[in-house]
Amino acid sequence: MWRSGEEALEKVPAFRPDVVLMDIHMPGISGIETTARLKALLPDLLVIMVTVYRDHDKIFDALKAGACGYLLKRSSPDEIRRAIAEVRTGGAPMSAEIARSVVEAFHRQPKPHEEAANLSKRETEILGLLTQGLANKEIADRLGLSIETVRVHLRRIYDKLHVHSRTEAAMKYRDAGGGLGRVG
Repeated sequence: MWRSGEEALEKVPAFRPDVVLMDIHMPGISGIETTARLKALLPDLLVIMVTVYRDHDKIFDALKAGACGYLLKRSSPDEIRRAIAEVRTGGAPMSAEIARSVVEAFHRQPKPHEEAANLSKRETEILGLLTQGLANKEIADRLGLSIETVRVHLRRIYDKLHVHSRTEAAMKYRDAGGGLGRVG
């Protein structure tokens, strides 16, 4: 456990953990800035923000900085263990309260966007479910697909949107007001 962003920037690259639990509010450099700097050094590092904040801007800033998930500090030890396991298998864990907050932000802030990503109807459908916070298994169940088929579609979505994670895809979808694709 490191007590400041500066200390994390020094120690995390030396220890090279797979997953880091990051607090947004730390002495010195914020957890958001620390996350961005660590991701620049270690692109494969998985960062889960753990904080008391439910502020939309802080959530999106953390995700834009490279966080893969976002939990509230009052999450139970079991929830934190599940989040770590989920992020290691490609998920984007969020407490239910945070996921709800993200969904509300999507509904409240639609922005027109002119970039056509040429997503197929199925890819657009999967991306829409992803932005609702559904895990791959839930998307597969809802659409009657295999989990592997969902993964294949997600890889294609990432390629078409020029992103590297579920979080980045969801952010791009949000920034486009849900209007990406619908071309094919």
